[in-house]
This record gives sequence, structure tokens and C-alpha cells, in this order.
Amino acid sequence: MDDMELYLKEDLNEKGDITTDAIIGDEEGVAFIQSKENCILAGVEEAMEIFKRLGCQVEILKKDGEEAKAGEKVLRINGKIKGILAGERLALNFMGRMSGIATLTRELVEACKKKNPNVEVAATRKTTPGFRKYEKKAVKIGGGYPHRMGLYDGVLIKDNHLACVSLREAIRKAMKLGREVEVEVENMDDAVIAAEEGADIIMLDNMPPAKAKLAMIKVKNINPKIKVEVSGGITPENITNYTFADRISLGWLTHSVKNKDFSLEIEKVF
Repeated sequence: MDDMELYLKEDLNEKGDITTDAIIGDEEGVAFIQSKENCILAGVEEAMEIFKRLGCQVEILKKDGEEAKAGEKVLRINGKIKGILAGERLALNFMGRMSGIATLTRELVEACKKKNPNVEVAATRKTTPGFRKYEKKAVKIGGGYPHRMGLYDGVLIKDNHLACVSLREAIRKAMKLGREVEVEVENMDDAVIAAEEGADIIMLDNMPPAKAKLAMIKVKNINPKIKVEVSGGITPENITNYTFADRISLGWLTHSVKNKDFSLEIEKVF
């Protein structure tokens, strides 16, 4: 069972839509999904897939990554009313969640790049269980950097690793994997050690801007090719204070974002 089957089953179970089945026959119709507020669209492709699996035909009127205005129609659905209603909430949930993430990401990327055109705005693993790949996709649609998908595809040495082994030893062991090594540090001395040991990326965690900037200068003096990332306590309100870094990562993009509002309306029945 793939993701979409699982999500559909969550709503329909084995019994289907008992309300619609009780009052609707084989009627067909045309419905539209429209945005109820300005946003950057994301989740349109997933919504299309949902309705297609329910036997409907779909026309995309606005694509992922495009701006939608309040009241603008973004998707047209033709098919059995039962199929349209079975997919309604799931499609709206996808679009609302993903568009909220894409919109906030776009806003923060644009604000940061005004101060530093080369800075990356990145997501974290603070995501909804079972929905990470879609939230990370929405970050990309918004112009952000998704960061690692999980523990399996990127090396990131964190504080709990360092509770078990020294920083120098941890980096040396991780480098044997032959992959890019990122290490999270919480103070200036550890940032210097990480740079000396040849870490590829140094994440400055929970450092105020002035301290983080000084740490970055020390790291770059050791090796200017090291990428410096800042993270911890970063919000939409303070993010532009950190644009001196190469990358800014914040969980806010996926754990505190507000969904965008969409609605589905049936316009014709035949």
C-alpha cells in the first residue's frame, strides 16, 4: 500500500463514504477547488492524484509554485459525485498544509535574499510523522532547501552523540563514511575544533547573532570552504538577523506554519 492509498483508507476505511452512498446515486458533476486567500500553491499534483484514483478527470488551472489569489480557481474536477466527495477533504488537506509551508518559505527566502543573495533557508526534521516528504517538497516549491530527509541520507553529529564520544573522535569516525559531515556545536571552542577536524558543515546551534557571526569568522579563517549553518530559536521575526550565514535552518517552516484555506464547490450535476 503506497502513501496515497493509506491516506484514502484513513478516510474511507472498508465501508466507504456512508453519508454520500446513502443519498447520492450515479450522478456526475463538475467541481472546482479555489483558494480562499493569497498563497503560493503546493499540493496541486497530490490533489490531482487523489481524484484520479477515485475515477475523476482533473484539469490543473494553476500549478505548484504559482501564486494564487483569494477566490481564484486552481483545479477543475469532472466525474462521479461520489468520487469527488470521497477525495474532497484529503485533497484540501494536502493543498492547505503544503501551500502554507510553500508560502511561508517563499516569504522568508525573499526576505533573507534581500540581505544575502547566497543564503539558503532550510527545513529540519521537525515534521508531521508520515507526511515528511510532502512537507519537504513544499519547502522546495517555496524556494527553500529541504535538508536531509531522515537519519539515513545525511551525516549530522548532534549533542547526544557528543554525550557519548568526544567531538574530535566523532568527526574522525564519521569521515570514514566518505560522505559530507555536518556537526552541530553550541559554543565557539567546539566550532573551532570542528573546523580543525575538517567538518564540511558546521551548524551553530542556539547562538545569538553576534556570537554566531564571530564563530563563523573564526571557522572561515581556518577553512573558507566550510559551510556555516545557523539553527535554534529562529523564527520569521528574527530570521533576517542571521543572513550572514551560508544556511539558516528552522523548524518553524514545518512545525508552526498555518495552513492556507481552500474550498471545493460542486458547480454542475448531471
